[in-house]
Amino acid sequence: MKSFALFATLLAAISSTLAHYTFPSLIVGGTTTTAWEYVRETNNYVSQDPVTNVNLTDIRCYTSTTNAISSTATVAAGATIGFACDNTMYHPSVVNVYMAKAPSNVSAWDGSGTVWFKVYQITAVTNGGTSITFPAEGQSTVNFTIPKNLPTGQYLVRVENIAIHAASTYGGAQFYARPFPLACGQVSVTGGGSGTPGPLVAFPGAYTGYEPGILINIYSPIPATYTQPGPAVWTG
Repeated sequence: MKSFALFATLLAAISSTLAHYTFPSLIVGGTTTTAWEYVRETNNYVSQDPVTNVNLTDIRCYTSTTNAISSTATVAAGATIGFACDNTMYHPSVVNVYMAKAPSNVSAWDGSGTVWFKVYQITAVTNGGTSITFPAEGQSTVNFTIPKNLPTGQYLVRVENIAIHAASTYGGAQFYARPFPLACGQVSVTGGGSGTPGPLVAFPGAYTGYEPGILINIYSPIPATYTQPGPAVWTG
């Protein structure tokens, strides 16, 4: 068991030096749009380095250097949209997708405040300590449904892929931004309803870095259960 733990630690260290990835494109109407057309260009658009400190403002949209905005895609409430990765999510990882309603023009808003609610997640699968698998691993897209009862308006939509292959120490979890940090896309939701999204969280503030789904050793012992970071998904 000790030799397996050592091998896993070495594997995680090696994999952490490999190329990373971003989420530069929104998927609208089944079409992958041009990179950074509807997604705010993140600081790591060249380096692809992830965010590892959940207390930084960059955990929100990862645009402290680029100060980017994007065009705004029009999508209908109840429609399926997504984010396309420029690689595959090849690390053991989980995914969360959040949205936040802009007070007015989303292009003039930075997403600050306790305004974010989760609309989708891809979590890990466990079976009592025998194995842990990651359905997001190897995928190149994250597709989800805009809740039908989401009020009409302009929104930031934020995807995060939390890589936990080297997360047994504080700060080891990597948030890939394209936003991971993430990526923040801009959308205008039409035909919405009268729902009240929640629970609401802020970025930074949603995570401490000590959550059991972020500070975790996935190798030895194999976790019996996995707790997805963040609030419950709001389905509308």
